[in-house]
Amino acid sequence: MSQNKVGRRRRSSSIIYQEPAESIEHTSDQAALPNLNANWVNAKGAWTIHFVLIILLKIFYDIIPGVSQETSWTLTNISYMFGSFLMFHWVRGIPFEFNAGAYDNLNMWEQIDNGDQYTPTKKFLLCVPICLFLLSTHYTHYDLTYFTINFLATLGVVIPKLPFWHRLRIGLFSSELEE
Repeated sequence: MSQNKVGRRRRSSSIIYQEPAESIEHTSDQAALPNLNANWVNAKGAWTIHFVLIILLKIFYDIIPGVSQETSWTLTNISYMFGSFLMFHWVRGIPFEFNAGAYDNLNMWEQIDNGDQYTPTKKFLLCVPICLFLLSTHYTHYDLTYFTINFLATLGVVIPKLPFWHRLRIGLFSSELEE
């Protein structure tokens, strides 16, 4: 019976899990090659794509018949926030297999700029949801229902970007990998 448990990580009963620091092997694997999964955010035009996506989402929701401006702004906000959360905070690892799994336990936000906090890219990516929330709130005429929906969507994206949440996992919806 003990033979079966050798090599398997024990599941924690805790909901909140702190990802441990990288081992020397993982650190050297990360430094060996550039991280193509996260380096694009520093490339020319990468910041512009956020504004383009927001504008395209707004146009898409505006052309749907029967959707008011208030609802259009709220749907734009929610769509951007959902996509941003999914892309930067939910998915872990990278889609490439050239680095021996060095980034398998990190989400994209933790991979950007090698995990450094308060870099220009991370400041920009933190400001975009806040500015979109302010725009949405203004164009929904400060309606309490729309404000609450937009505020909760924004909180869901801004809170995981804070330094306190670096490498912190909430295990409600995800399971730990067993080796």
